[in-house]
Amino acid sequence: MTSTNHVSTSTAVPLPDRDALPGSSTNKSPPVWSLESNRTLSPTLNEKCDRLGRQDGICCKELKGEDDRTLIDPDVIRDIIIGLSDGLTVPFALTAGLSGLGTSRIVVVGGLAELIAGAISMGIGGFLASQAERDHFLFMRRHTYSRVMRSCIGEMEREVHAVLGPVGVDEAASQAVANCLRKAEDASGFDGSTPIPADEERQLRGMKSEHGLTPFLLKFGEGMEEIPTRRLYISAFTIGMGYLCGGIIPLLPYFFIATALDALKISCIITGIVLLIFGTVKARVTGAARNVWGYIWGAVSTMAVGGFAAAAAYGLVIAVERSSIS
Repeated sequence: MTSTNHVSTSTAVPLPDRDALPGSSTNKSPPVWSLESNRTLSPTLNEKCDRLGRQDGICCKELKGEDDRTLIDPDVIRDIIIGLSDGLTVPFALTAGLSGLGTSRIVVVGGLAELIAGAISMGIGGFLASQAERDHFLFMRRHTYSRVMRSCIGEMEREVHAVLGPVGVDEAASQAVANCLRKAEDASGFDGSTPIPADEERQLRGMKSEHGLTPFLLKFGEGMEEIPTRRLYISAFTIGMGYLCGGIIPLLPYFFIATALDALKISCIITGIVLLIFGTVKARVTGAARNVWGYIWGAVSTMAVGGFAAAAAYGLVIAVERSSIS
């Protein structure tokens, strides 16, 4: 008996090309660590983090500092402080001054009239101030865009370096940033030798872009940012309501006490407490208080301003009344 050895042969089948697979692109970037790179490529920004070497795997941005308070939008805080400060101070000073006349009815009528007029005036003032700031930004954006479009790349590199140089960026990096921003603003890769398109649509599209040299020079060179339209109405409402809410507090005792001087004593106590609380909260939300003394200073300074205004108004009314009697 003879045995026959069968040798099985397998046919080599080539793997499909990666670029021919569905959903693939010939210009697809290589992975983070390419097999052909021998680990010479730098990791992407998303992968470049020390969390990979930590045992807990926590990213740096998730680490908590000593002071981890969350601050509110500074524009909103500014409007609230303006409204409440004036609301607690001006009506309080007015009611203190009118208390020298003797009757609470006069104080209530005069205080309510001033309160309504003051809230409307403060709201309109906030609206007009934000509108003027926005109009100034729009003018500066048109002016800066026009200057960028008529300037050569060398001048733009100098302006970019004038912004980045003081913070430690060298000229080579500034030139690279200027070229990158110029290409982002001009889709055709404007290099200073091509003529500038003069059509109005292109200019408007360039000025409204959030990328390029124009927004960079405005934000980091001039310190200006665009103010949305809704910001105008938010500012007007915040300042007006802050003034109204703060101004009603000094008036409350006069609604229940007929004698103005007796109501003034209660109003001083209530308004003083509210000013202390307001000063403490203001130091907290603005980040001004770093320790206990910071909170104390914020509370005492706020109450001192309101108390000085009320004392001045009251003393002036008493002086005028006594001089008219004599």
